[in-house]
Amino acid sequence: MVALVLAVFSGWLGLNWPIAWIPAALFIATGGLILLLAYQPAIEIYETHLSVGGRAVPWSEIKRLDRTGWVSPLVVYVTLANERRFLLIYPGDLDSANSLLRQLRRMSREALIDGIPYRQFWGEAIAGAPERRTMPSPRYPLLRPEDEAEVERLYQRLKTVGRLDPKNSPDEK
Repeated sequence: MVALVLAVFSGWLGLNWPIAWIPAALFIATGGLILLLAYQPAIEIYETHLSVGGRAVPWSEIKRLDRTGWVSPLVVYVTLANERRFLLIYPGDLDSANSLLRQLRRMSREALIDGIPYRQFWGEAIAGAPERRTMPSPRYPLLRPEDEAEVERLYQRLKTVGRLDPKNSPDEK
């Protein structure tokens, strides 16, 4: 509403100062876009279906969820089983948009999510898929070669003698 009031004010100034028509047009465009987003239908998530306004879409009907580059407002293309596609727009804050997107992805069990199958997207094992080979962890040297040789020499001496210090050390007196 503020943008529309500013558009009227800029238009009034434009009667005497023609350059003021530029901000008037920008205010009208901004105000119109904000009003369009404000009057988007409510999005509700249930266990059995997705409700957008008065329209209920069963989760089994959703075959594809494709996110656009927009996160706030959230814009997602939803493709149904009958190849119909609609644009889902949620003008909430970033945390709410991320939460809604996560719920949409979780509940659409039969859908491709951004072109990736549901199970693969969420990291579940796919039947018949070969198991991954685990790579051995790399071994990093902790000691220099000469220090390693000294540790090995002390270890061998400990094994044969049973202790590291000499028998007649000056500290024992």
